[in-house]
Amino acid sequence: MPRTAWFHCFSGIAGDMALGALLDAGADLDSVQKIIQQLPVSGWELIVTPTQKVGLGATQVRVRNPEGDNVVRTYSHVTGLLAEAKLPARVLVRAQATFAALAEAQGHTRNQPAERLLFQEIGDMASIIEILGVCAALEVLDIDEVVASPVAQGMGLIPGENGLQPNPSPTVVALLAARNIPSFGLDIPHELTTPTGAAMLRALCDDFGPLPEMRVSATGYGGGSRDINGMPNVLQVVIGEAAAIGKVSEPMVLLEANVDDAAGDILAHCISSLLDAGAADAWLTPIILKRGLMAYTVSALVNPALVEHLRMLLTTETGSLVVRMTHIDRWASTRSTGEVDVEGFPVRVKVGRGRTRAELEDASKVATRTGLPLREVLARAEAAWRKAQEQRQYHPSNDRES
Repeated sequence: MPRTAWFHCFSGIAGDMALGALLDAGADLDSVQKIIQQLPVSGWELIVTPTQKVGLGATQVRVRNPEGDNVVRTYSHVTGLLAEAKLPARVLVRAQATFAALAEAQGHTRNQPAERLLFQEIGDMASIIEILGVCAALEVLDIDEVVASPVAQGMGLIPGENGLQPNPSPTVVALLAARNIPSFGLDIPHELTTPTGAAMLRALCDDFGPLPEMRVSATGYGGGSRDINGMPNVLQVVIGEAAAIGKVSEPMVLLEANVDDAAGDILAHCISSLLDAGAADAWLTPIILKRGLMAYTVSALVNPALVEHLRMLLTTETGSLVVRMTHIDRWASTRSTGEVDVEGFPVRVKVGRGRTRAELEDASKVATRTGLPLREVLARAEAAWRKAQEQRQYHPSNDRES
């Protein structure tokens, strides 16, 4: 069953609170930092300390910035940093989706194209490390699904980059509206939900509502930076194995472009680029245009938060003048991943209900290095996984008397 993390946002959500909650729930700090260190920047430091908020123990995280880090980064700069880092696939996709959501929301509130947007409020190193840290912590905890409660908002006016702005901020409201995220207000003159926190909810959450049915295995609390009289300024996370699939379907966007003048190697590169950039799936379909002209439709199934980025990529790689967009629902079966050894080399395995598939990319590398046929490597990897599961199920240690 999928491992689920439920964020209880009774006091809002911010990047540092989310990271603190996941660390408090058991995410290993060293493992999280090793993933963040793949980012091609240096000088930052995570300061992790225990704290109390209205008598409730929590973990507080602060990012110490590199000296003189006053860079104003564009969205393209941030995505370039992520692309250069050697991040685990799921970490990269989640981080890309979060920054894409921020760029789209800020572009909407400022009437600017996302690719030219300056991340003046959330492009500083602290915010980048917080977002990547949360995605890394989710990976360390092996979280498959993220859900969240309705999210609290303050009221009044709060400082912005150009002066006072309404609370919640226009960026936060835009992010909430993009996914119809349930929210409620509290008579508190503080920013409870930051743009970074709202972007995480939009990009990472599969569903919203009360604590889903699950077998709880851990919980944690992330402390906010300020103290609020009478209310614990913390974010709670509850982790466990889902007892049932929590959502009926997942909203996705299908991007398509017809191409009649590109060679096969160009189209193959386009598919790889779309997948590397975060598409859930990408494929080619042969078609016949008017007057019998042979062509291909390049299709990409993407998270709504990544639409703008992947639309630009599809246009650039294919040279097509038209990209079509269709909103669809996707039903995805529960799956998990593991790793086995074939001739001394690791091969990842994807496991679903009644189905086991070795990752083709890993198997191809093993076939090249060992001289074994690819089909033999695939068969050995899948057999090794099934054998390991049988040994785990029937191991004598499982039958020992307590």
